[in-house]
Amino acid sequence: MKRILSFCISVFITGFCFAQLGGTGTYRFLNLETAPRHAALGGKLVTDYRNNPISGIYNPASINETMSGNFSVNYTSFLADINYGSFATAYSIPRTYHTFHLGVIYIDYGDFDGFDLEGNSTGQFGANEAAVSLGYSYKFPNSNFRVGANAKIINSSLEQYKSLGIASDLGILYVKEEWNLNIGLSVRNIGKQLTTFADTEEDLPLEVNLGISQTLAKAPIRWFVNLQNLQQYELAFTNENRNQESGFGEGTRVDDPGFFNNILRHVNVGAELFPKKAVNLRVGFNFRRAEELKIVDQRSFAGLSAGFGLKIGKLKFNYAWTRYNLTGSSSTFGLNLNFGKYQE
Repeated sequence: MKRILSFCISVFITGFCFAQLGGTGTYRFLNLETAPRHAALGGKLVTDYRNNPISGIYNPASINETMSGNFSVNYTSFLADINYGSFATAYSIPRTYHTFHLGVIYIDYGDFDGFDLEGNSTGQFGANEAAVSLGYSYKFPNSNFRVGANAKIINSSLEQYKSLGIASDLGILYVKEEWNLNIGLSVRNIGKQLTTFADTEEDLPLEVNLGISQTLAKAPIRWFVNLQNLQQYELAFTNENRNQESGFGEGTRVDDPGFFNNILRHVNVGAELFPKKAVNLRVGFNFRRAEELKIVDQRSFAGLSAGFGLKIGKLKFNYAWTRYNLTGSSSTFGLNLNFGKYQE
């Protein structure tokens, strides 16, 4: 218990010591949702536990023996011809509490037309980024606690500019099987650039997420509540494009998000129907995305997400649809191949 307590304290201290402003830093692709189950349930999931090795990328403590021998491949068709995806697998040493993990995240920004200062074409160029992680988790004997860590190497190529970085993730997960209850905490992207783009070192996109999920005892529903970006209290900001004329000569009503608006921006919620069946239905809502992308006087359904899972033998197909605004949404596809001894 002392070791568990020490680990929890070190995770919290590390998270707040490396806190930074949202929207700053490099390697922002590290915080993209590449898992369709996560995306459909509102995002920032840190309590996904069984069989799906992609979960180890987002909370290394979730790496466990049920993922051993499983493979997860995911792809997202994002906005403006941007594509990104991920791959993950895990291996558990038999008759021990040790499990190892391999994960890959990549993003391809597509091709761009290049021009010099006089407007002359210099041809096309590309931009892409990738990260490879090695993870490890340990389950404390006779305990409901698991801890884990990832070590990542990051490569970024933006035209002729290149950067190399290293980072680590820390996580803790509490799993109470009798209550179908999971509670997880992860601190992600603690690290630095080894080589910079233009001799300017930038911060990595630190992210501290906390989540809880549980399957109801008398209904085939699993609910999820996730708190994102806990390393920074104030996520809300004033958007001048939402200022409105109040009328009656009272001047302009300035957009000014209040206390509860700021708190809600940390919250993502989701629900999954039939979580232990061959067909799962999922829906989620991301309050931060909804607030930041909403349009005044128009219903855009920003922040809403939905998806499903379909299991056929050892193969499971997952899909997620994520809404951003009236003209923008993304689709995420995933295949899980289960060659391990734990079948679900």
